[in-house]
Amino acid sequence: MNEARTALQQVMKDVNSIILGKEEQVKQIILALLSGGHVLLTDLPGTGKTTLAETIAREMELDYKRVQFTPDVLPSDLTGFSMYQKETEQFVYQPGSVFCNLLLADEINRTSPKTQSALLEVMEEGTVSVEGVTRKVPSPFFVIATQNPEGSAGTQPLPESQMERFMICLSLGYPDFDSELAMIMGKGGRTAIETVKQNLDIQTLQMVQKQVDEVFAGEEVSAYIVNLVRGTRVHQRLLQGASPRAGIALCQMAKAAAWLDGREFVMPKDVQEVFPYVMGHRIRTDRSDEENQAEKAEILSEILTRTKKPAMGKK
Repeated sequence: MNEARTALQQVMKDVNSIILGKEEQVKQIILALLSGGHVLLTDLPGTGKTTLAETIAREMELDYKRVQFTPDVLPSDLTGFSMYQKETEQFVYQPGSVFCNLLLADEINRTSPKTQSALLEVMEEGTVSVEGVTRKVPSPFFVIATQNPEGSAGTQPLPESQMERFMICLSLGYPDFDSELAMIMGKGGRTAIETVKQNLDIQTLQMVQKQVDEVFAGEEVSAYIVNLVRGTRVHQRLLQGASPRAGIALCQMAKAAAWLDGREFVMPKDVQEVFPYVMGHRIRTDRSDEENQAEKAEILSEILTRTKKPAMGKK
């Protein structure tokens, strides 16, 4: 257990040496992967999203595929299709892009709703159904999707059912001055990817995911999670609150945070740390995109302040 935790800390250190100045975001993405969840990154092009996904894949020995989502991408490009082979006089299934460990769905909100919906089953169940046959994708399976800000050229909002499939949503944002200066001077970035070495294998990652599942979330902290989720449903400034699925995701992320901190039980601070990343894309206000993000952050902070934290003594 300690060896796996040390390896994951090295993974984060290596990723942070390439994606400069984004330590908190990198940690949350790793926590989501340990929880078996998917990640949505909302940013303008050029902020390092693709480099981040590729670096994580190299660090964890994950079979990595990237799909650039444009309007002409078809559902079958993702799920696969059957092709007739003249030699055998049979239809043979050709696997699609989702048959990998880590799929980078780049600019997912630029493709058609029909193509977006092709990801719903595989993101939830880890299976693909084509022509009446259901096939499992490799395990573990993660999606790191990127989307351009709402209103950017050629984009359309993701449906709520799609948004719910992502465990967390966050933005890398622009780097600070020192980090951007370091990039200009040749530190980090894509040129540094070639130096990345594997620190974690798939078997160890699967073992860690099982250990994260076994982290104990007691009744008090579980009730705290429920109260936080319910707080989003009654807040007067929200048009839509979070679903029960959000509570499950929040608990899983909190378990991963506890595990990474070396504990076998969840504390309220674990829940508070991951709460904004799990909830931000599951609630809705009536603001424009830029105002929306600021208001959501303010509302979630308010809910954390209002909700009574359990008195757990040492825990």
